[in-house]
Amino acid sequence: MSVPDVSGKAIANLEVETLQHKAPMFHGDTLYAETTVLDKKESSSKPDRGVVTVETRGYNQDGVVVLYFRRKVLVPKRGTVPEQPGRPEPQGED
Repeated sequence: MSVPDVSGKAIANLEVETLQHKAPMFHGDTLYAETTVLDKKESSSKPDRGVVTVETRGYNQDGVVVLYFRRKVLVPKRGTVPEQPGRPEPQGED
């Protein structure tokens, strides 16, 4: 779920610092996720990339945290690769 938004343009997934399943999910449940950028730093060896640390929490339809993970991703710096188009706007139902 978080790959297109967080690591879709990643050069490498460097580390999963922690991964916790906090509560069970069941057939028919709905999963929502929220990711927060905790830190960013420039690569010490490559000037065109940096390391971003993110934390993702997954919630079920009742707002219960069911999943938590923190990871580090190596990403290109802005302006070093062509920008990808954003998500399309949802179309209204006619």
